[in-house]
Amino acid sequence: MYQFSGKLKLASIILIIVGALGIGYGFLQAPSTVKEAKEIIANQASHGDDHHGETTHHTDKKKEAHGEHHDDDAHAEHVLHQLQNKPWSAVYVSLLFFLGISLLVLAFYAAQRVAQSGWSIVLFRVMEAITANLVPTSIIMLVIIIASVMHMNHLFSWMTPGTFDPTSPKYDAIVDGKSWWINVPGWTIRGIIYLLLWNAYRFFIRRSSIAEDTANDGNKTFKKNYNVSVVFILVFMLTESMATWDWIMGIDPHWFSTLFGWYVLASLLVSALTVIAFVTIYLRSKNALPGVNDSHIHDLAKFMFGFSVFWTYLWFAQFMLIWYANIPEETTYFMARFNEYKLPFLSMLVMNFVFPILLLINSDFKSIPWFVIIGGIVILTGHYVDIFVMVMPGTVGVQWSFGIAELGAFLFFLGIFIFTVFSSFAKANPIPKGNPFLKESEHFHYYNIEHRGESADHH
Repeated sequence: MYQFSGKLKLASIILIIVGALGIGYGFLQAPSTVKEAKEIIANQASHGDDHHGETTHHTDKKKEAHGEHHDDDAHAEHVLHQLQNKPWSAVYVSLLFFLGISLLVLAFYAAQRVAQSGWSIVLFRVMEAITANLVPTSIIMLVIIIASVMHMNHLFSWMTPGTFDPTSPKYDAIVDGKSWWINVPGWTIRGIIYLLLWNAYRFFIRRSSIAEDTANDGNKTFKKNYNVSVVFILVFMLTESMATWDWIMGIDPHWFSTLFGWYVLASLLVSALTVIAFVTIYLRSKNALPGVNDSHIHDLAKFMFGFSVFWTYLWFAQFMLIWYANIPEETTYFMARFNEYKLPFLSMLVMNFVFPILLLINSDFKSIPWFVIIGGIVILTGHYVDIFVMVMPGTVGVQWSFGIAELGAFLFFLGIFIFTVFSSFAKANPIPKGNPFLKESEHFHYYNIEHRGESADHH
């Protein structure tokens, strides 16, 4: 049995504490009044060389030319909301990243059960341990949902009072046209249902998977787990897309994309596979996974490479169609990101496509752990930036930055991840002994060597 080391546990707790302090600092730095927001705007205007200052400076000149200084208060209030959103957005980006990874590991695990795949059985306990992180991240997501509904943040502009009231100056006809889906009661209830369904399957399959080890019922437990996993795959495909619409696309309520659910799925799936590889390589180095060999790492790296290409295909398909059609309500999404987030937007493409292609296209490199780790770090960084670019333009606009709050939020969730994952792994036998495909997984390496040897002799 694996023992969760004291050093690793202490490191995770330190990350949580340091991260929480960084988040707290972000909230303390956020302005609380319109007057403070005006002072910040004035400071930005005095530094016209940065992207915030240029925007404010040109805006002020335009207002002065048209004699529209009466709009200053409205502009200051808008900037106030953006600055107040910064620490919330920092937490939200990291939350979506870690919650999404945990959920996609669970979905990949369920898919392995449904496919009755043989190679991945020795990785089941690793995947089950990673899905333990779904519990704390779901609780924090529930807190974000409640805080949003109670107007403690301004992450979702459609929740602004008056948005659905035709008599209000803040009335939004476009959003009102989507009120059959975008409404507070429906949004809140759906979010709770998503989290309950995902955690219900995770709780059941973890308990039942451990029960497989000692079950002597003619594979009845195994078949039950298969049937439940089939149902979960269907539930997951529906709820993942709807959660993407509610929690990410809802930040930009005027915009829509029929590909967006698949796009987010691909981004999080690549990240999930990379995390499985990382945890597997670490535990294998600690001799905690006796059944895992280079061929298992190789197959994980193949998935990382393949779904990186799939992500690129979906990104290009979405971008190309919107660019070619040139419909204003669609292009505004990419215009905001390309004009105001050019560096993260372009660097994301390089990290998520170019680097995986260069690093992992060679078959021999896929079996080298340190090479997989280098490629994986680039992939995870790129897909974190991907979510950053999805969220920030609609919540903080030109007021974005990557600072203490953003770094703190990432470290906070990383600490929670390490603590929950390795605590969970230590609570069960690392080898799922009751699975009927276990022997196939353990001998996966030898079949590959044998096949390569036969091929070499043939030639």
